[in-house]
Amino acid sequence: MLNVVERFIRYVQVETTSNEASDTVPSTKEQLELAKILVEDMKKIGLENIELDEKGYVYGSLASNVDKKVPTIGFIAHMDTAPDLSGKNVNPQQFVYLGGDILLNEEYTMSLEEFPFLEDLKGKELITTDGTTLLGADDKAGIAEILDAMKYLVENQSIKHGEIKVAFTPDEEIGRGADHFDVAGFNADFAYTMDGGPVGELEYENFNAASIHIEIQGRNVHPGTAKNIMVNSITIANEIENMLPKNERPEYTERYEGFYLLTGIKGSVDKTEMNYIIRDHSLEKFEEKKILIENIVEFLNDKYGHRIDISIKDSYYNMREKIEPYMEIIGLAEKSMKDIGITPNIKPIRGGTDGARLSYMGLPTPNLFTGGYNYHGRFEFIPVDSLKLASALIVKISENLVDYPNEKLK
Repeated sequence: MLNVVERFIRYVQVETTSNEASDTVPSTKEQLELAKILVEDMKKIGLENIELDEKGYVYGSLASNVDKKVPTIGFIAHMDTAPDLSGKNVNPQQFVYLGGDILLNEEYTMSLEEFPFLEDLKGKELITTDGTTLLGADDKAGIAEILDAMKYLVENQSIKHGEIKVAFTPDEEIGRGADHFDVAGFNADFAYTMDGGPVGELEYENFNAASIHIEIQGRNVHPGTAKNIMVNSITIANEIENMLPKNERPEYTERYEGFYLLTGIKGSVDKTEMNYIIRDHSLEKFEEKKILIENIVEFLNDKYGHRIDISIKDSYYNMREKIEPYMEIIGLAEKSMKDIGITPNIKPIRGGTDGARLSYMGLPTPNLFTGGYNYHGRFEFIPVDSLKLASALIVKISENLVDYPNEKLK
């Protein structure tokens, strides 16, 4: 059977880009193609209770091989890739990195100056893109690591573990990954998403998140007779963007600092549409951000007459308050990392995962590393060792859970 690297390369070559504009579930039919492949791979490994449901979610389980009661653990990853860049015809490049800049193609180079952490990876075997697409390590690395770990446990029955559930979700990148997740049917006591970055990441805090849609109606007349008549909707859009705090854009923030991000704008003198996302770890600051943009719209509506409509939709919330009553989950992951020589790096997620939503749906689900870097773009890559370490961590967590103090996890 495939090893974790071969499995990963196979999966990234299946196009699974999700589409926020689609109202189907999953949002793109290509995701179902990968789902069907995963079902067959799970059968080959020897997993049980395998299901591909009508929404494109894939579930399976590995039976316990111990007599005593052990909490049921889950491992989850998502099948889709981000719409930020094409995920079609992905052509992975595998090589030993000898230092310096990495030439992806004649147009794009991953430079040491722009990505100084490359210096720490000298001598490592890397898998990169060819510069024309994203790679898909987010989150096909997570899928490959989970299935590789399950295969290892099936083949090594001397490693004792309780029942393990696995699930692969569609449409995580467009915020819908948990929409139709069958938490009751999954029936795990807790879970981990394998959806993080470099080795060691362990995360149980994430952004509170909302999306904002703004429509601006202008008044267009011939520019030669426009004085005191024309209202340019693009100009109003510029005012909105310029009235938001410039130091709270993503390119100026880090760690617990939230942001406003203008993700799209299209328009003309007559009509303009804008889309924003807002993020903050603090629920109080998150609400303040929503109020500020509403106040800006109200001010400009007073200035121009009612020409602006705004809608705000919350996407997910910080999972911290749902994880903190079960910090044994974090302790288990920390111990397991240390057991296999990994230094845990507990940090807030500057984003979200399916786990954030699932934690609010009754399944505490912090996030673990996959080992990848530079997600969502042509500079995405993953070291081969990271794939192997993440797989080993899943095995070790499953093994350690058997004798881990777990009263709160049942």
